[in-house]
Amino acid sequence: MPESHDPLRSLFREAAGEGESRSALPPVAVIELRGERVRRRRIAGLAAACCLVLAGSGATLAAVLPDSPGPVLPASTPSPLAPSSGPTPTPSTSSSPTPTTLPSSTPTSTPTMSATPPRHTTEPPGAPTGTTYPGASASSSRMPG
Repeated sequence: MPESHDPLRSLFREAAGEGESRSALPPVAVIELRGERVRRRRIAGLAAACCLVLAGSGATLAAVLPDSPGPVLPASTPSPLAPSSGPTPTPSTSSSPTPTTLPSSTPTSTPTMSATPPRHTTEPPGAPTGTTYPGASASSSRMPG
């Protein structure tokens, strides 16, 4: 069967030929520039979204957290130290403190004791002697004997 002469069919073929002749790929440089623009827009959009998220979370935290009331005052006011009624150390006449000897393994030696045992620097003033305080070594707070 011979092909019928259809005017619509011939117009379609003519349009297809025209489109085929005009369709050519753009140069590679143009395609690269389009890709760069799309990439820059994507990065700018992500940066803007991150800024919005950070600003929104900061505003939310500022609204949720209570305002600071100001400077924090101590729970109680400290009272001045009262003079202690305990024994007061007597100043020794010599410039160096009297050494105390610890008991040795032989029972023949006897330890010598001074009138007041040496005070460790971590004991508060007026505290009874012989009491162990945190930070004091065991040998300095122990009474020989």
